[in-house]
Amino acid sequence: MPRLPHLRWWIATLLVGAAVLNYVDRQTLSALAPTIQTDLKMDDRAYANVVNLFLVAYTIAYLFSGRIADLMGTRVSMVLFVVWWSAANMVTAAAQGVQSLGVYRFLLGLGEAGVWPAASKAVSEWFPARERALAIGLYTMGATLGATLAPYIVIPLATHAWGQTLPGVAEFLGQGAGWRIAFILTGAAGLVWLIPWLWMYRSPKDSKLITSGEREMLEKSAAAESPAGSSEKPWTWRQVFTFRGTWLLLVGRLITDPVWYFYQFWFPKYLSADRHLSQDQLKITWIVYAAAGVGSLLGGWLSGQLIKRGTAPAASRLWVMLGCAAIMPLSPFIAQAAGLNLAIALAVCTVIAALAWLINLSSIVVDIVPKHSLGTVFSVVATGSTIGGIIMNLIVATMVSGPSTKAAGFLDQAIKSVASGLLELVQGQGYAQWFWIMAALHPIAWLMLYFCGVHRKTTVAPA
Repeated sequence: MPRLPHLRWWIATLLVGAAVLNYVDRQTLSALAPTIQTDLKMDDRAYANVVNLFLVAYTIAYLFSGRIADLMGTRVSMVLFVVWWSAANMVTAAAQGVQSLGVYRFLLGLGEAGVWPAASKAVSEWFPARERALAIGLYTMGATLGATLAPYIVIPLATHAWGQTLPGVAEFLGQGAGWRIAFILTGAAGLVWLIPWLWMYRSPKDSKLITSGEREMLEKSAAAESPAGSSEKPWTWRQVFTFRGTWLLLVGRLITDPVWYFYQFWFPKYLSADRHLSQDQLKITWIVYAAAGVGSLLGGWLSGQLIKRGTAPAASRLWVMLGCAAIMPLSPFIAQAAGLNLAIALAVCTVIAALAWLINLSSIVVDIVPKHSLGTVFSVVATGSTIGGIIMNLIVATMVSGPSTKAAGFLDQAIKSVASGLLELVQGQGYAQWFWIMAALHPIAWLMLYFCGVHRKTTVAPA
């Protein structure tokens, strides 16, 4: 069988493809939100609850998908996750109202979370420390590329005259045939991706496609990171939850990931509501999502350069993150900018910084956790991301809505039980307040991570 030079970068390309598909499927709803809300008679609070059902499922799945990846291995677990989320996206075409849409998005969330711990395991198996942040940046760029492409893929699909092209299909699907077909086709693409993945992916020691030089390089890297006599026994749940690094990184993501979730789920709606862009004009959001891709690559490259100059891996990530935190106070000026072009330009700057931050925060997990337990710790840390996203959704929904004329949903009730005063304070104040909040999140998180010593050797092993 012929060998593939630089096989690890071919595998990284497949991870990019999985991330693209993951985010196209995720962004289909937000890209088509105005149309779907009209067809299904959803207000903004109902939209927020549907998004939060996705995030609740995402959080639940994160707790277990990493352990599944550790037990089943990278190759098999990735197949499971991709098949699940692709099927869930396809059946979303059957949604007839808010409840059914919420159920299908919940199922999507159960599958989509798994790609990230599985991808982190692939990076830990196939890349040395100096290349990991760049590899993570690449597949995270795939996520942002998917978000960039989603409006250009799904909006034309949703607005196409299917009644003329495929009248039988359009008649069968009924009201909203365009957006329903968009869900079916984007979901089906994930099943096609499985073909090259099953052919190419094995661990380095089992791969028949790897060259001898690349295998030797990876073996030397693994030996340097796992000295003789080090334990290869997976951590127990108790060890995972008593490891200080788990909690520092979880809180770090809880504080900062809401910024990226806002740009995914609410920025198009902000442009529609406050900047008065039409459904077709919302294609301009590709610029913001492309900027996220730039941030993903730039963040990984910068910390890689610091490692080459002798900086310890975890410390190199923190220095890059400090620069990112210094840029985020530009956020309030996005809402204050008089012109759309200036607002987009400022959003581009903050999104680049937010994604460069996320890449390096994710890389710290890979730097300080042994390979045998990486999926589990990564997924527990990532629950902080989705919890932060849920809180952000409810706060922003409250900010942009007046008093509800409908009974509060269960998510609204849960948050109100612990934060009713805060929600009443921000209710109906519009998007501007959230842009002010985004200015402070990353600086606060950096101070916590640095002074609590997430980069120090005392966090390398559980107590």
